Amino acid sequence: MRFPPHVQHERLKGWVKEIAALCVPERVQWCDGSQREYDGLCDLLVQSGTFTRLNPDRRPNSFLARSDPSDVARLEDRTFICSISKNDAGPTNNWVAPRGMKETLRGLFDGCMRGRTMYVVPFSMGPLGSPIAHVGVELTDSPYVVVSMRIMTRMGRAALDMLGGDGDFVPCVHSVGAALAPGEKDVAWPCNKAQKYIVHYPEERSIWSYGSGYGGNALLGKKCFALRIASVMARDEGWLAEHMLILGVKGPRGEKTYVAAAFPSSCGKTNFAMLIPPKPFLEEGWEVTTVGDDIAWIKPGPDGAIYAINPEAGYFGVAPGTSWDTNPVAMETIGRNALFTNVALTDDGDVWWEGLTRTPPAHLLDWQGQDWAPDSGRPAAHPNARFTVPARQCPSIDPDWENPRGVPIKAFIFGGRRGTTAPLVHQAFNWTYGVYLAATMGSETTAAAAGRQGVVRRDPFAMLPFCAYHMADYFNHWLQFGRAVNNPPRIFGVNWFRRGADGRFLWPGYGENMRVLKWIVERANGRAIGIESPIGWMPRYEDIDWRGLEDFTPAHFNEVMSVDREQWSQEVLSHEELFVKLYDRLPKELRSVRDLLMSSLFIARSKTDNWLDGTIREG
Repeated sequence: MRFPPHVQHERLKGWVKEIAALCVPERVQWCDGSQREYDGLCDLLVQSGTFTRLNPDRRPNSFLARSDPSDVARLEDRTFICSISKNDAGPTNNWVAPRGMKETLRGLFDGCMRGRTMYVVPFSMGPLGSPIAHVGVELTDSPYVVVSMRIMTRMGRAALDMLGGDGDFVPCVHSVGAALAPGEKDVAWPCNKAQKYIVHYPEERSIWSYGSGYGGNALLGKKCFALRIASVMARDEGWLAEHMLILGVKGPRGEKTYVAAAFPSSCGKTNFAMLIPPKPFLEEGWEVTTVGDDIAWIKPGPDGAIYAINPEAGYFGVAPGTSWDTNPVAMETIGRNALFTNVALTDDGDVWWEGLTRTPPAHLLDWQGQDWAPDSGRPAAHPNARFTVPARQCPSIDPDWENPRGVPIKAFIFGGRRGTTAPLVHQAFNWTYGVYLAATMGSETTAAAAGRQGVVRRDPFAMLPFCAYHMADYFNHWLQFGRAVNNPPRIFGVNWFRRGADGRFLWPGYGENMRVLKWIVERANGRAIGIESPIGWMPRYEDIDWRGLEDFTPAHFNEVMSVDREQWSQEVLSHEELFVKLYDRLPKELRSVRDLLMSSLFIARSKTDNWLDGTIREG
């Protein structure tokens, strides 16, 4: 095998040669990340039927892809953590012994790339040269993956140059699992309908993925590397790899505060990361900027603060529900140079999905290429349809989003999709309470993962599908991380999805979330009042800035902030189900917090005071 002259990394060359011998591709192409290469692969995908080129007048340099109906979401039941010890994987992960899984995969990968090109895709997760960034190399037989990786990572020659002759990298092997016999015609979306595996080897820091060409199953820099493998690296090296957005809030005095927030997929992360403050806030000089919308890598700095980078270079966002009303920043971002997967196609060559416009078009081609009309009785776009777009196009992008040092984090926010129980916002009493808050977070499941929807499940730190080791050890890692930081960030819980008795949302959400965010930022900087409640510090009605939303009355606020003692007692008791799964390694601090919460709820039940009226204690 011949190697490009600029490739000097002997271990990398040996690994590529080994995988090529196993997979037997027709040819091997080393990707340089250039625009010319990207354009050529997009042309190839158009010719093969994988891409439809969108109307260049309406959506310049943009494409639509339709996946196989069996390949539309993350496959948590086919995702495996193959640590040496089953106990290290923990009860929340699917575990198979590494030796047995390697035998299975070697059988599947034997000749799996026949008739296809194997692309060598070097990429950096994080700004090139950042002390927080790390490099990976993905070998794939999917040009769709290559063009997506160019958008989502710093991909190509520059990442390869970072490795030099002996740098560390995470090896990632991917195949759609659909070898082509001589003369066999390819399909528009090759994948293996019968067998899919997304496999992680934590001790080896390696990833193997077979059978799927979709999203996080195939773009191995995303969930597989940036969260699962990175979570183990972070544990071993004393940092955090988190399923978090990062945003900056600048007030009228010019002070900038950065926060990181964790929400399960399809719970509004991208909307929050690209939040536009209400008009009175904008007129006063408030500004929200976007560092990242999905993943954060966080490391302590030499000054005692903690710094975060967005390891990704693009957005892989959920399209349905995104509109000029809900997220105008995202809409402007995806106006050009975008890839759309499983959305509908309009008659004039543009894209459409549910929620994009109040009235649907009279005719579309749906996400499977079939004629669609409003009375069809089926969705035009798949509920987990996606857009992939460069982050640099985002009009709210933070000036420091590619700062190699990262941005300093002052607060962590955790939230799920809960129709009842959880209030709009509250602050944990301290770091240990905050870890408990995040560890017991619950959310209603969404279409981002295959399986039954609308079921409340515990999703600790929004990391349940993404932590590649024992979740109780992960809790302990968070506890230890906070102890090692001089002034750890404050921790808050939010719930934008509370519903009233009529089933309607109680909180308007979207840009109005700025009102909650302002209180959080001011609390993190020691400038806002909070009232002690049984579950944490909470704002009073007068502590929230209501300019422009004066019709949201104290009665409305009390409804969205109410903490039903019986519901919360049952909520805390239900945490035991998670704790029982993790009992052998569960940090004792979390059991202590649970007992304290139950005690405070019991005491509160015997009181007549309402903590929101300020009669208990301010802090």
